[in-house]
Amino acid sequence: MLNFVINFKNMKLHHFTFTLVASLLLACNSTAPKTQTEKHSYPDTKVVSAMKEVMWKGKLGSQIDLDSISNTKGLYGIGPLSYLKGELLINNGKSYVSKVTSDSTMQVVQTYAASAPFFVYTHVNEWNEVALPEEIKNIQDVEQFLQRETVDLKRPFAFKLVGNVTSAKIHIQNLPKGSKVSSPEEAHRGQTNYAIQNEEVEIIGFFSTEHQGIFTHHDSFVHLHLITKDESQMGHLDELQIKDMKLYLPKK
Repeated sequence: MLNFVINFKNMKLHHFTFTLVASLLLACNSTAPKTQTEKHSYPDTKVVSAMKEVMWKGKLGSQIDLDSISNTKGLYGIGPLSYLKGELLINNGKSYVSKVTSDSTMQVVQTYAASAPFFVYTHVNEWNEVALPEEIKNIQDVEQFLQRETVDLKRPFAFKLVGNVTSAKIHIQNLPKGSKVSSPEEAHRGQTNYAIQNEEVEIIGFFSTEHQGIFTHHDSFVHLHLITKDESQMGHLDELQIKDMKLYLPKK
């Protein structure tokens, strides 16, 4: 009888030890991915669908209605208009839609009555101002600067460039009605380019090294939309020559 009691106690002890070790292993495994995710992305950065779904699979219709985003305080977002008929920008809670009216003119309207086939957005209410070195002049310079200087910043993140440009080139998608898309070349049919010279502008961008083909092109870590100070011109930024601008990054 005594041996049975001792054996029973030993069984309980082994069972407890096994349970404790298993619990610790499960805890380690469950927390590791969470920590990695938190390190590289803001909890409130939202990515809806993907650029490659539009460019290669022709999914041109709405994947998000902008008026469904309930919290507009400090809201920033960019993407194309559904069916690639324009460009979208949300800048500090204000939503803009630009459309082609001619080879040299456009219409920019402030409205949330719009939708996108893919879209990225986030909320930022506090920014850190960063002085740009004089040698930072174009989009590639900005991208490399961000990659180098934001290694400790959670990704993806939104950023702003505010100030004066010597020149810039923006485009607005204007896909002909009824078009079918199965390649980037087909997706950009009807695209209209606009030149900007010596203007005060604001550029809203998103940076990520892990979202190529999702909300950045395959050869870039940034997606940028520009709007002029008078809000008469807005579109996807393709080329940039900086005159005097300040960079704003979200506070950690």
